[in-house]
Parts: sequence; C-alpha cells; structure tokens
Amino acid sequence: MATATHGEAPGSNGAEGVEMVEANELRRRGKPGDGRAASAASPARDGAGAGAGAGAEEDEAAAGAPSVERAFAGQPVPSWREQLTVRAFVVSFFLAVLFSIIVMKLNLTTGIIPSLNISAGLLGFFFVRLWTKAIESVGLLKQPFTRQENTVIQTCVVASYGLAFSGGFGSYLLAMSDKIAAMSTEANDAQNIKNPQLGWIIGFLFLVSFIGLFGLVPLRKVMIVDYKLTYPSGTATAYLINGFHTPQGAKLARKQVKKLGTFFVLSFVWGFFQWFYTANIEECGFQKFPSLGMQAFDNRFYFDFSPTYVGVGMICSHIVNVSILLGAILSWGIMWPLIAKKKGIWFSADLADTNLHGMQGYRVFMAIALILGDGIYNVLKISILTAVSLRSQLKKSNASTLPISDDAIVTDTAPVSYDEERRNELFTKDQIPWYVALGGYVVIAAISIGTVPQIFPQLKWYHILVAYIFAPLLAFCNAYGSGLTDWSLVTTYGKLAIFAFGAWVGASHGGVLAGLAACGVMMNIVGTAADLMGDFKTGYLTLASPRSMFISQVIGTAMGCVIAPCVFWLFYKAFGNIGVDRSEYPAPNAAVFRSMAILGVDGFSSLPKNCLTLCYVFFAAAIVINLIRDLVPKKVSRFIPIPMAMAIPFYIGAYFAVDMFVGTVILFVWQRLDRAKADAFAPAVASGMICGDGIWVLPQSLLALAKVKPPICMKFLSRTMNDKVDAFLTTLS
Repeated sequence: MATATHGEAPGSNGAEGVEMVEANELRRRGKPGDGRAASAASPARDGAGAGAGAGAEEDEAAAGAPSVERAFAGQPVPSWREQLTVRAFVVSFFLAVLFSIIVMKLNLTTGIIPSLNISAGLLGFFFVRLWTKAIESVGLLKQPFTRQENTVIQTCVVASYGLAFSGGFGSYLLAMSDKIAAMSTEANDAQNIKNPQLGWIIGFLFLVSFIGLFGLVPLRKVMIVDYKLTYPSGTATAYLINGFHTPQGAKLARKQVKKLGTFFVLSFVWGFFQWFYTANIEECGFQKFPSLGMQAFDNRFYFDFSPTYVGVGMICSHIVNVSILLGAILSWGIMWPLIAKKKGIWFSADLADTNLHGMQGYRVFMAIALILGDGIYNVLKISILTAVSLRSQLKKSNASTLPISDDAIVTDTAPVSYDEERRNELFTKDQIPWYVALGGYVVIAAISIGTVPQIFPQLKWYHILVAYIFAPLLAFCNAYGSGLTDWSLVTTYGKLAIFAFGAWVGASHGGVLAGLAACGVMMNIVGTAADLMGDFKTGYLTLASPRSMFISQVIGTAMGCVIAPCVFWLFYKAFGNIGVDRSEYPAPNAAVFRSMAILGVDGFSSLPKNCLTLCYVFFAAAIVINLIRDLVPKKVSRFIPIPMAMAIPFYIGAYFAVDMFVGTVILFVWQRLDRAKADAFAPAVASGMICGDGIWVLPQSLLALAKVKPPICMKFLSRTMNDKVDAFLTTLS
C-alpha cells in the first residue's frame, strides 16, 4: 500500500482508502489514503514532498554531489536468485499477518489506511538483521543481509497486506452481504446478495489479483528508465532502505525500532486495559466516553481514546486531518441536525436512521457526491497530464523523460550520473521476457473468464472478457498517473466499473451484485499494475533485480490471497455485528459501495426528497475546491481543504476525526519543538501505536470466540437521565 491514508491501494509502496474513505487515493496523493496520507517512508509529509525530495537527491547526484551508489561500490550486488532468500519470505509472512490484521481493523472501522511502508521496511530490516547477527555469532552466516533483500521483504509484505484493503473486505465484498442489503428496500433480493464465505473469497482473490502483475511488465523499462517517472512513494521507500544499510542509517533504525517497540507495548496494554470496561456492549467503555459533552456525543463528536487513529493522525499530513475535522463539523455539526428537523417533511418520520430513504440516504449519497466529484476531477486531470506528457515525449524524440514539472525536464543531452548509469545497467540486466508477461496475462484471463461467472452467475463470461480487454489501458493510465503525481485512482476506476457493469447487467438480472463484483475485478487489475511499477522504481534505486521484485510481488500476492481472507474471517466470526452502524466495526464503505451499485441500476429514484439537489451542490463544490487548489499558489493551496478527506466522516461520525486531530496537534507541537527528531521518530511512534492497538484485536477476537466477556460496563449518562435512574432504583429498594 503505498503510502496513504496504502494506500492504497493499500497500493504498494506508497498508497491510499476508499470511497468514503479512499485511503489509497488519499494516501497516494500524499494528502490523506483507492484507499491507496503522506508517504511515511520519507520525512516529507506528502507525496509531492517525497517526490521533490527524491528529485532533489537525484539532481545532486547528477551534479557531482555525494553519490548513493558510490557509498555501496564496495558491496557486490547479489544475483536475483540470491536476493530471494528463505529468511526474507519467512519474515515477510509474519509481517504480512501483522499488517493484515492492522489494515483489516482500519478497513472495517473508518476505511482510512495510512502508509505502513516505513513500518514494513523498518521491521523487515530489524528482524533479518537480528537473524543474521545471531547466525553470525556462531559462525554460520553464509549470506549477509543486503538492501536488495530488504527491498524484496518490503515488496512482499506490502503486496500481501495490500489485499486486506483491495480485497474489498470493508467495501465491495462486504457490500454484497445481507446485512448491508437490509439497509435498503431496493435490490435486497436473493440475486443481489452473496454472503461472505472463506472458500469463495480466497478463490476469487486468486483469480483476479495476479493478472494486473502481468499487464504492464513489458513497459517497465519505458516507464522507469526512458520516461523517468518519479513514483514519489517508491522513491521515498528506496531512499529509506538505502539509508538503513549505511552505518548511520542502521544506528538510526535501531533507535526507531526501540521507539516503535515502546509505543507498541503501551498501545497493546492500553487496548487490554480498555477491554475490561466494555462488557461486550456497544455503549460501554472508553471508546464511548462523552469527552466533549453529551450533546456532542449524541452527534458522534467525542474522543474515543483510540491509539490507532491518533497514530494515523501523526502519519497523515496536517491538511488531511484538518479537512476530515472540517467535514465532520460540516456534516454532523451543521447539516445532519438541520436535515433531522425535516423529519416527517422530507422523509417519513417512521424510518429508522439506518434506512437509505431517511437520514442515512443523505449521509451516504452526499458523501458519494463529494467522492465522485473529487474522483472525476482527478481522473480528468491525470488524463490530461498523461496526454500532454505523451504528446511532448513523441515530439521530443531526443528527450528521455516526460515533463514531470515545468522546471525538471531532463533530455538525452544531460550528463548521466554514476548512480543513473549503474542503476540503468542493472535494471536492464535481468529481463522479464515479453512472452512470459503476455502469456501469463492471457492464461490467467482465460481461467478467470471461465471461473469468475461460477462464483458470480450475474457476471457472464463476456462481461469479464470486456473488462480484461480494457483493463491494460486503464492500468497504464493509472500507473502512468501514479508515476507522475503519486495519485492512484484505483477505487475511482472501481466505481466506474460499478456503474458501467451494473447498468449493463440491469436491475432485474442482479445488476447490483454484478457491479460490485466487476468493481473487485477492475480494482485488483488497475491497482496491482500501479503498485508493481512503484515497486520497480524502488528496486531501480536500490539495485534490486526486476526479476526478484516481480517474483516477490507474486509471492506476496499469493500470501495475501490466503492471509487477508483468513484475517477477515476471524473478524467476521468473532464480531458478529460487522457492517452495522454505530457498532465497533461499522465498515462504512460497504454501505457506500452498495448505495453506488443501487444508484447505478435504479437511477435517482432511490434518493430521499431534496437529496439529489444537495448532491449536485456537493458534487460541484468538490470540483470547484479542487480547481481552486490547483490554480492558486502552493503557499495558499496547502490551506485549502481536500474534498475527498472531508467526505470521510459524513457517514460514520466525527469521533475518529477528533482522534486524528489530536494526532496532528501532537505532531505539530513536536515539529515546533524539535523538527529533526519529529521527522525521524514520529512515523515510528505512530506505527507503534497503530501496531499495538491493531494486534490487540487478535487476542480480543480469540476471547470473543471463546465467549469470554469483559466483567465491567463503564457507561455515561446525562445528569437528567442519572436522576431518573436513581429515582427508579429508589423505588426498587
């Protein structure tokens, strides 16, 4: 997952969230995280910063400044087979399980997925270094730990836990279930419902998760060497790994791991402590603490003492956190209370809050309007940038790169630095034959065309065929745009598939389920292609073989196809209320995705009164805000909120926005007091908080499965309600 609030998706090495929470896209943007937050792999707090930093370092190298590769000149580069070690994949497996649990929890709570690249790279470095030190102490070390092996681990882990996001467990896949379907009176018949089962989920992921890896492999040299696409998140990750393997970097890494471990333990213990006060009842515990008052609590404004989202707030950029809080204030503080006063006028007073024809409809569809406005604007923007760049490349036959920025055009006449020459030599050494890529794509596509309709009868073989015909083009656009801007619009392409295939199949033939399934097919193809190119960029800058990178991506994807569904199944069985509004795991994106699918087949008839007008307003507002952000100077645009981030709290409430704002305040103060230490250790501290609280889910799930309930319910009442309770208890005495 590339970095984001993955990432993407949990992309790859730098990705973002989903619709309501397009973490992957937000993350890739470096703005918040499909969604593939800022690249945590770099001190830069956003994708642009990471890209600029990487570009600056390359320019310095070209100008004769200290060279990265000269520092490693005395170390031989291992062959691609030597980079693929057993210890690397053993460590990758355990880290993949750890991060899959974390991403799954985030995916099922708010859908915001921060960049965990730095944690994957850092912990991979730490555990293998421990391994090699122990073996070296007894004289049995045969192969030293290299940055290429570190890159393989990072790539494998990110590819694996990325499926915990792109697998749709908190979005399109869960949206197929009867629990989510029950929220609406439309399309809740049997042909539009498919409840999760471990077997078909694993099979579906194996069918659709690999094909994207083969689609763009033949273009790797063109996009990385010839066009010199930046891939800011991949670049930032590479510089992080290169830094680890210098003496100074190794020393800093040990300090970062110590910080991560300290806050991991504190966060885990805090999760254990909180559990005692929940009594397995939704309204009990610290997570329901009315810290801002009872009226604010009723409108979902409170601090819920979540180390996870405080940590996420420390990883995301400040403007992302502020945008989310502004969105929470706009929705839960202003709009929803005003619309609630129209109950009985705009919608029936008898409807439950979770009904899409009542309040829930305004929350969901207005969030969708913001998300679609933001997504369509950025698709058009990236498409124009891509077209202009390709046209410029064709016109300037002597240029070896695309105009990534107005002042950063490199031509063939520019001097080639030692670093670039060395990297080009090794990157083109281990070729991946074109016939392997083409053959792999055709074979996997043929298998999918024959078997996916067996899982989803609503999708016919010709639907899958059409998807696979257009997928390489869309994958190229997404990978190219991601290389230029670090924005992965994978979930936007998924939403387009929902509308296109849902309308094609039709409401009477299970169009809602078909649209959601097509979304999963498209997201996996388009997302993994962009992720792989970002990984190739990382490998290019660390001298890792493209062949070893490709194989590690394949192995990581295979791990994820099993690990992610098993982790989801643990959540699904241990916590029976997944997807239910105001539960511990509300999975907000599931309702959003299903609502989109219903909208795609039924049109606007499913919207409550005046909702369409408000949707038009918010759709236009998202486009206008983005346009203003792009037109004004950067020193001004960094203070303008991000529409995608603002849409995130519309559905689930403001509590996590408060948590994230606390995180951003902590980071802001730390940066003011000591910027160097904040940049060096804040990602490690935040990752420790996220990992500790996330891994607590594992023992919590086991306790739930064993029917062990917490002994205490800590619940808060207003003074008036407390007086009534006291009076009632008096009558019983």
